[in-house]
Amino acid sequence: MTMADHSPSSKYTGLDEIFNEKKPIKVRSYPAAQEYHELCDKRLSYIQRFPKRYIVGIMAFFGFCIILASVSNVYALRANLSVAIVAMTANKTVTENGSTKQITQEFDWTTSEEGLILSSFFYGYIISQLPGGYLANRIGGKYLFGGGILVTAVLTLITPLCARWNVYLLVALRILEGLFEGVTYPSIHAIWSKWAPPQEKTKLATLAFSGSYFGTVIAMPVSGALANSTLGWPSIFYVFGTIGVIWFLCWCILVYESPAKHPTIRNSELEYIQSNIGYTDEQTQNMMPPWLDILRSPAVWAVVMAHFAENWGFYTWLTELPSFMRYALHYKIYNAGFLAAVPYLIMGIVVMTSGHLADLLRERFKISTTLVRKAFTCGAFGCQIIFMIAAGYIMTKTAAVICLTIAVGLGGFAWAGFSVNHLDIAPQYASILMGLSNTFATIPGIVSPLITGEIVTNKADTGQWQIVFYIASGIYLLGALIFGVFASGNRQKWAEVPTGYLSQMDIDGADIDRDDL
Repeated sequence: MTMADHSPSSKYTGLDEIFNEKKPIKVRSYPAAQEYHELCDKRLSYIQRFPKRYIVGIMAFFGFCIILASVSNVYALRANLSVAIVAMTANKTVTENGSTKQITQEFDWTTSEEGLILSSFFYGYIISQLPGGYLANRIGGKYLFGGGILVTAVLTLITPLCARWNVYLLVALRILEGLFEGVTYPSIHAIWSKWAPPQEKTKLATLAFSGSYFGTVIAMPVSGALANSTLGWPSIFYVFGTIGVIWFLCWCILVYESPAKHPTIRNSELEYIQSNIGYTDEQTQNMMPPWLDILRSPAVWAVVMAHFAENWGFYTWLTELPSFMRYALHYKIYNAGFLAAVPYLIMGIVVMTSGHLADLLRERFKISTTLVRKAFTCGAFGCQIIFMIAAGYIMTKTAAVICLTIAVGLGGFAWAGFSVNHLDIAPQYASILMGLSNTFATIPGIVSPLITGEIVTNKADTGQWQIVFYIASGIYLLGALIFGVFASGNRQKWAEVPTGYLSQMDIDGADIDRDDL
């Protein structure tokens, strides 16, 4: 196989190698049993040919999400306590052998203690963002991402024990969970900096990120069902924790740090990725981050502000939307919980599809990356402003729910803008930039509910909720203005790799076809 076979002009997409053989198929006659085994080998070869970068994307999606009991996710491990804590502190009536009996609450926690338990996660989460980004840049993202979820899963398994032992031990455990989970977002960008070709990085990154929103939708009802089952509230932590460990084992087996280290990747995919990315591990492993240039870059702070603005809206509605629907719109509590999840289901779908749309505009229609990033981010923020303010004035049930669903759901388009922009402006430092932006973007998770609580003293007062809408809209507007003016889709000068591209064949010192090894 020659280098010409792997050039970017060969129109390789990755999927074609699943269906096309490189060598002519020879027709042979086999006995029935041998023919069956040959067919099995053939099918296995199709699986082996599936592009490895898509496997990374699928596993990253499952890392951030949960599909029933098959995998565990970051957002479920984070969200399950908010459901479990209700079951842990509530009185229950149980019918047994035709008679009913009252079961008193297992934990007599005060409201402030409950708030401390739920908020303690963020104190650890915000601390580990930037260190996690730096570590991912130095040692790679595979085991940092997987290890962060593994440790969180193990800590989840021992949560019932800590809760029954001491409330402050539970708080300490939650802080530790935040510390280890905080490395996941920065480290996944370190993986994409090596696995995602520029023309595909948006759809691969948003595939993974969309898992967090599907996880938000799935975790709540599953946790609620487990809490109400005969197994009780501890089963929430045992189920999610166990599945998290299983996911980690699959991650270690299926995912590799970089394409060059994957033992079964086809040579065409390897060269396609590396020739389009433009650098290899060997060329960037000794490059130290230019901290002053990063901190002085307007493009970096544009990403930070957009990330902060989007998360302000996300965390505000993640914590307050059920209360708004129940008290201001007078929905029953069950309907409020269900309808509050709908915007995030739509957002997960939008995040996933927007990545494909963004890459389509860049690749097929040759629209500049800068314009695509600005259009998706600023356009999403603009739509969120309009529909969020409208929801504050149109207080009929149906109209308000539609406006809020559109406002939150359209935020998914922004994730095809700012959330991938780290990989545009400094791909080899993308994990550090994500750590920096997510540090600031975690602040709304701590501050936004507190401000909302101070403003909304009467949850049935629509005027007080309108103030919350105005604040969120103002922050969205500021984020759109700063990102629209200062964002860039081009690699920054301080992030250039001076040595130029070297193919893996050049590094290995021999022109060897990997399929012949």
